[in-house]
Amino acid sequence: MWTWLASRVLRNRRGILVVLALVTGLMAWEMTKVKVSYKFGGLLPKTDSAYVNYQVLQSKFSEDGNVIVLGVKDPGLYQLENFREWYRLGVELKDLTGVDSVFSEAHLYDLVRNDSLKRFTLQPLLVREPASQAQVDSLIARVHALPFYKGLLYNEASGASLMMVFVNADRFNSEDRGDMVDRIQERVDQFAEGRFKVYHSGLPFIRTVVTERTKTELRMFVGLMVLTVAFLIFLFFRSWRVMFVCLTVVVVAVVWALGSIGLLGYKLTSVMAVIPPLIIVIGIPNCIFLINKFHNEFAAHGNSVKALSRVIQRVGNASFITNATTAVGFATFMLTYSDVLKQFGVIASLNIMAVFLLSILLVPILFSFLKDPEPKHLAHLDRKWVDKATASLIHIVQYRRPAVYTGALLLVVVGLIGASRLKNESHVVDDLPADDPVMKDLAFFEQEFNGVMPLEVMVDTRKKGHALKDATLKRIDKLQQKMDAHPELSRSLSIADAVKYTRQAFYGGDSARYGLLTSTDKTFMAPYVDASQSSGGLVKAFMDEERQSTRITTQVADMGTAKMDVFMATLRAEVDSIFDPAKYKVILSGTSVVFLEGSKYMVQNLMISLVMALVLIAGLMALLFNSARMVLVSLVPNIIPLIATAGLMGYLEIPIKPSTLLVFSIALGIAVDDAIHYLSKYRYELKTSNHNIKTSVLAAIHESGVSMIYTSVVLFCGFSLFVFSDFGGTQALGLLVSFTLLVAMFTNLLILPSLLLSFENVMTTRSFDEPLLDIMDEEEDIDLSELQLETKEEGTA
Repeated sequence: MWTWLASRVLRNRRGILVVLALVTGLMAWEMTKVKVSYKFGGLLPKTDSAYVNYQVLQSKFSEDGNVIVLGVKDPGLYQLENFREWYRLGVELKDLTGVDSVFSEAHLYDLVRNDSLKRFTLQPLLVREPASQAQVDSLIARVHALPFYKGLLYNEASGASLMMVFVNADRFNSEDRGDMVDRIQERVDQFAEGRFKVYHSGLPFIRTVVTERTKTELRMFVGLMVLTVAFLIFLFFRSWRVMFVCLTVVVVAVVWALGSIGLLGYKLTSVMAVIPPLIIVIGIPNCIFLINKFHNEFAAHGNSVKALSRVIQRVGNASFITNATTAVGFATFMLTYSDVLKQFGVIASLNIMAVFLLSILLVPILFSFLKDPEPKHLAHLDRKWVDKATASLIHIVQYRRPAVYTGALLLVVVGLIGASRLKNESHVVDDLPADDPVMKDLAFFEQEFNGVMPLEVMVDTRKKGHALKDATLKRIDKLQQKMDAHPELSRSLSIADAVKYTRQAFYGGDSARYGLLTSTDKTFMAPYVDASQSSGGLVKAFMDEERQSTRITTQVADMGTAKMDVFMATLRAEVDSIFDPAKYKVILSGTSVVFLEGSKYMVQNLMISLVMALVLIAGLMALLFNSARMVLVSLVPNIIPLIATAGLMGYLEIPIKPSTLLVFSIALGIAVDDAIHYLSKYRYELKTSNHNIKTSVLAAIHESGVSMIYTSVVLFCGFSLFVFSDFGGTQALGLLVSFTLLVAMFTNLLILPSLLLSFENVMTTRSFDEPLLDIMDEEEDIDLSELQLETKEEGTA
């Protein structure tokens, strides 16, 4: 098959280039359609109870998590000129497209009794800019006399004050959002200049920061990856033409990757943004493999056409299998129930195979148009430092195997001890560093108002009209008292507070009258209450149309999944002690709950996908080597690096969360390629050495070691770039994958051959010599050091 493919590729090189150019043009067009996801979530399956509860909440009430909060803690805010600017700021923000409403101490409404209409009406406390300091002082005194707003918009003890900017959820979560947050930020900065610090937070603001940084980092890392691999390629080959060919392959591959996201209608998420850089660091080793073979072949006989043909024949199958193995590791994400992971698995696995296709086509074709390699281009074949390295490895495997096993055992023990310290911990905002302005501002709101992450309690009375019954209101009030006692929660708000406010309004705004209605109150207030309920107002914000369900809304601190689980269990116990589960259905939901539940679910699915990857890769290797023993011995050196990485995470206190758990699946899929290359070379050497195991093991180290060192250097440097990310999860991904692949290189070069030598009569069976699936032309090895490509096509073009 590969001989036939080699001839077709070289004979039809111009036609293939035209087809690839057309496909690339199509993908470039689709790339322009890629949209960014501005919503948290997508981690839970649609059948999960947390997801279902959140959908029920949204169907009955407006979406939560659509508030940008601005905070000030300075007594100067209440000086006339500053307060005027605070008022103007709110008015101007309200006029921005996409902003629904603004509330602050300067933009509040009072509930007023209207005797002529027999109803309550909402009237602004401040109609225009205050004219005097006395007016400001009077306004603040009036606001503080309204218990409904206490702890909601101001902290009386510390003097902190909030401005809540409610954005349109549908518009904000779409591409139509434009530069809304930037315009809000710009206007707030104008207000703050020369006055005092204004803190920013709220899910819309945080989502915007994370999303914009994701887009920025995608461009940055693609650029850094290209520069890094260009430098490494030039360092390895000292050839501009080689660098040009490699960069062409990876740039086209990145276009295909982004285009496939748009073609399938997926959105760019923080997880999906990893794919383009990932494709680059996976694609470059393919190119190195092919180009090394080309140069080795050309150095042997000087015929570029023959060299290019042999590149496809003898490297194509091996590259296909190693890329397929990597793709299988990512494809396991498609077996999960998370849409985010499914989409990641689809795009990653498809494009890993796509970059193989581009490599096997573009490298031979482009070199066929170039001049034959000159002696200086082949100078890299005389790799003295690599030869010394492989000689050292051979010496260790031959004479120091007990030390190898001792080191491996020590690494496993130390790794397991460190792994025992691992914690499963995710936060809504956990990928930003602690000193980031977003995190500092979030800490301010958690300190002054206990949190900004939405948490909703929905009470379903199971009977129409019962949400306003006295028994329900008293239970809600009792639950709120318990909730307000939790330092993790901000001031809660409910229909009970709205009812209390109406009572205060009926009695002329007397704050002493703020409370639930008595039987006497109902007699006098009945006409007002009925009119207010029919017109909506405050009541509408807290009840569904049938007045069967009502909500208690609050905000919770971003305490992390571990503490959140304990807190939610405590809150659930308090809810059930007040609302009999047999009579009431109470849902604990909100964006914070959905996100944290989604993170836990994603961690569970990533663990499952890792196990699936191990099983599928083992199955694929069983087809390659037709030996269960050889599959076992090949997996051992690739599981040890995963244990070592888990230990490193434990010692560095890097928690298990979606961004860090991706490390294991990515590293396993890539690292196992080294074992495949080594064992393939080993099997070939067995045939040529008359089944001399020792000779074959050492020869395989000498030949495959070059390939494994080269590719490991590229992968290590490529993934190390992620440490420059603003996101802690991405930094950890770069650090941990680099570490894992580095360890895997040594385990595959030391432990794997050591096991083959120590158990030579047990491991190498006759079935190993007769594989079910050949991965290379058995006539000749396909080691990286022997890869070679051709520049001309004499008569073939």
